[in-house]
Amino acid sequence: MNKIRSLTQKQLFLPIFCVFLVLCSNIIYDIAQGNAFYNFFSISIKNGVLYGRIIDILNRGSEVAILAIGMTLVVSCSAGTDISVGSVMSLCASFCCMLLSGYGVTSAYEYALPLVVCVIAGLLMGCLCGAFNGALVAYLNIQPMVATLILYSAARAIGLLLCNDQILYIRVDSFGMFGGYTGFLPTPIIIAALCILIVSIALKKTAMGMYVQSVGINKKASRIAGLNSQKIIFLCYVLCGLCAAIAGIVSSSRTSNADSNSIGLNYELDAILAVALGGNSLGGGKFNLAGSIIGAYTIQAITTTLYALGVSTEVAPVFKAVVVIVIVAIQAPPVKAYFKKRRAVKAAAAEKEAVTA
Repeated sequence: MNKIRSLTQKQLFLPIFCVFLVLCSNIIYDIAQGNAFYNFFSISIKNGVLYGRIIDILNRGSEVAILAIGMTLVVSCSAGTDISVGSVMSLCASFCCMLLSGYGVTSAYEYALPLVVCVIAGLLMGCLCGAFNGALVAYLNIQPMVATLILYSAARAIGLLLCNDQILYIRVDSFGMFGGYTGFLPTPIIIAALCILIVSIALKKTAMGMYVQSVGINKKASRIAGLNSQKIIFLCYVLCGLCAAIAGIVSSSRTSNADSNSIGLNYELDAILAVALGGNSLGGGKFNLAGSIIGAYTIQAITTTLYALGVSTEVAPVFKAVVVIVIVAIQAPPVKAYFKKRRAVKAAAAEKEAVTA
């Protein structure tokens, strides 16, 4: 019993347990539909590329996984969430496509500017948005949700202005490579893996991870210890904006267009849920990047499962919101104190029985 209790207290227990539940629900659904129980795990090669529900989840969940990287650092260092990431995705994708097509051109068959230049410009736009949010939070001490609410409302509207309130179509094959395939593997999976690898190495091989956690645990103590807490928070928001820009360009590349109204829509909820599912406290402090990544792909698996069950795209966010409420409630200090008290009472009762026996 003690081993089970210690296992459930591990930080990665929650995301892995959620993955297990999703896998079980898919297996039960396949059996109910008359399919083999291993149908969910089957992977095949068609037309030279990988196909399968697992591949689809990894592919479609790449944007959320990239967003989860930046959101994890933001939550850890500032004890708040960046609710503007979905709108920043839209703005960066629109800005990149506007440069590629030229202002006022809705359907481009050739680039107005080199692809590399436009992609870099889109990434810099994401960094600029992150810097704006970071300056408000770090230097003006505005509550993170209130500070990021500005771009949550404005960024998508700015994207619409850049696109002249129209959908921009980039009908050049090379632009679709970010959301297409590299060999037999979906490119978004490769991009997400590179982002995860680079940030993980930076967190493990440098003091960055320790600095972020220190600021999140106690900002004042970190400042006394010599850390520039404002600069660390600012850089975390810049990185979050960069992740949003990467996710936005990948999302735009999938359809070879920039639709400011749909790109990144409701992605901020998925990113926050990924961090919560990863066993990370939304109150800041210690974090586990691996847990957030597992949480991101778990969310995509939940979304895929809901669609397979016939749940509409409009209703699906309701189920995700319920999951967020449950996870946040589990992590709440009063709930933790209640279960800790119950364990103490049971332990005392067991000890009393042992003494009387």
